[in-house]
Amino acid sequence: MSLFLLGLSIIFIGGLASLISGRRALASFFGVTGVVAGCVIAVVPAFRVLFNGVAESFRFDWTMPFGSFFLQIDSLSAIFLIAILGLSAIAAIYGMGYLGAYREKKNLGVVWFFYNLLLLGMSLVVVAQNGILFLLAWEIMSLAPFFLIIFDDEKEKARNASWTYLVATHIGMVFLLLFFIILAGKTGSMDFDKIVVMDSVKAGFLFILAVIGFGTKAGFITLHVWLPEAHPAAPSHASAVMSGVMIKTGIYGLVRAITLLGHPPVWWAWVLIGISAGSGVIGVLFALAQHDLKRLLAYHSVENIGIITLGLGIGVLGMSIGSPILAVFGFAGGFFHVINHAIFKGLLFLGAGSVLHGSGTLEIDHLGGLIKRMPWTAVTFLVGAVAISGLPPLNGFASEFLIYLGVFKDGMSHGLANIIPALGVIGGLALIGGLAAACFTKAFGIVFLGEPRSKHAHQAHEVHIAMVLPMVILAILCVLMGVFSPLIIGFFGGAISTITSLPQEVVQGQLNTGSGILSNVVIVSVLLVVLIFGFALLRKWLLSGRSVSEMETWGCGYARPTARMQYTASSFAQPLVFLFRLFLRTARKDSPREGLFPDRAFLQTDTADTSSKYLFQPLFKGISFLFSQLRWIQHGWLQLYVLYIAITLLILLIWKAF
Repeated sequence: MSLFLLGLSIIFIGGLASLISGRRALASFFGVTGVVAGCVIAVVPAFRVLFNGVAESFRFDWTMPFGSFFLQIDSLSAIFLIAILGLSAIAAIYGMGYLGAYREKKNLGVVWFFYNLLLLGMSLVVVAQNGILFLLAWEIMSLAPFFLIIFDDEKEKARNASWTYLVATHIGMVFLLLFFIILAGKTGSMDFDKIVVMDSVKAGFLFILAVIGFGTKAGFITLHVWLPEAHPAAPSHASAVMSGVMIKTGIYGLVRAITLLGHPPVWWAWVLIGISAGSGVIGVLFALAQHDLKRLLAYHSVENIGIITLGLGIGVLGMSIGSPILAVFGFAGGFFHVINHAIFKGLLFLGAGSVLHGSGTLEIDHLGGLIKRMPWTAVTFLVGAVAISGLPPLNGFASEFLIYLGVFKDGMSHGLANIIPALGVIGGLALIGGLAAACFTKAFGIVFLGEPRSKHAHQAHEVHIAMVLPMVILAILCVLMGVFSPLIIGFFGGAISTITSLPQEVVQGQLNTGSGILSNVVIVSVLLVVLIFGFALLRKWLLSGRSVSEMETWGCGYARPTARMQYTASSFAQPLVFLFRLFLRTARKDSPREGLFPDRAFLQTDTADTSSKYLFQPLFKGISFLFSQLRWIQHGWLQLYVLYIAITLLILLIWKAF
């Protein structure tokens, strides 16, 4: 545990040195060095715990009430800690190149200080074993991104996004505060190892508080409204960390809460499965309708949180009905997707940052043909797009396959009563995967293929090696985590055994079975990929001695095709957007072609977030109106303010007396 604390100290010192350096060039050096060195040191005990299954802890009494200063890295913490420290270090290297263009315009010391502080807060959240310490770390983690989101503070959109994030995260904090106060009510201690199991009614109430509080951070559907605003506004390396790992702390908190509340009833599982299905399908649908590349990726975070929560829901269902197959494969798929999503979503956000850096815009319809101008960015982005679409043999497929496998193995062996829900889960996951593939076909095709649609695309250039290298590393990890997934899933056994209380040999037996099946799928997939590349090389060799000419395809009578004759993002997605118009409520403006020689035609779509437009905006307008009616209380008379305080104290004393 001493290495972990040393690593966190180095991260904090690096951030503090950056803050002191201010606008000097050393600010980025101190920030990045502190992050990379600190992460390398702090991740060692996490790997050690994951490999040997023995928890490491640090504890001492403090003067604050409700327990002690208690840190512990167990198998569950180790999984999330590896994802947090790994992605944050890689993204920091990228950030040094990305922020270089802002050296003369911005105080980069402030940016790196809050980046390091965010990393510090996330790391403490997943190792805190005391409620007070957890909430303090949670608040640090919640406040630091505000100063990253408002990086471009001269833009109104960034200012609005930062305040939306701040309000949302503290609404969630209210529910978490209530959760921990009630949880510690019996023992008077908030140390997790001293929590007493509640009765079923109180445990159910606490579960709902945890779903809302942690779900706000995770980005569950309807609670996600801050996410598509905040992630596009932050610098791309910070967006990668926020989307790749910060929102996963909500998943960690929810899993940890379930372990504290005792044996879960079945309805908990179906609540999680229902939320996950809604998050997955609605998230990918809204992603499909976006025109801004980073906003598209932000909605895909909602989708992937849905996939992770689906795995957790399946795992909780297995615990509730006593099915080791569902419990093991559900949690294994969810935990594996936590790591895999951190890798490919981090890669995609870094790729989007490179597109912005190289072309000057993230508007998908203003891009095109970047594969020729930004080949490294294009290839790495393609790897991330294939991985997030769940295609073999990359890592996104492996984690989703485990969820499929658990539902298939259990649902198809217990009669009709289990088959129908199983088919619903399988159908939902398949729909999410199909829509994700369509969305990233649009994103990659419109941005990187075809011809440039604007001067931004014409003038695009490849980014600095400091930005390319982290993307290459993450792309390689997407491949390796997929190809070696049968070996990796065995390391989740300790965490699954702790959560489910299943014997270690039972958990490992199920994981070994899944590993064998997954191995066969991976081998076939790899052979297919090798075969495709082999035929491509054979074709190139056969044509090497021949004269090969290229001709334009038939242009339907157009003698001089232009970039405007390509599909736009709106037109490509229009059939699916129209099909799901009931959920998306897309506003459409178009001018169809008329006559034999049409002069001009256009299609413009705008998809507002329905949760924000129809739920939160009316709600906050109503609250604003309500409080505006109480302004008469604030009149500037000091004597009456003192009277308000006295009346409040009197009411509290009377309430305490009875």
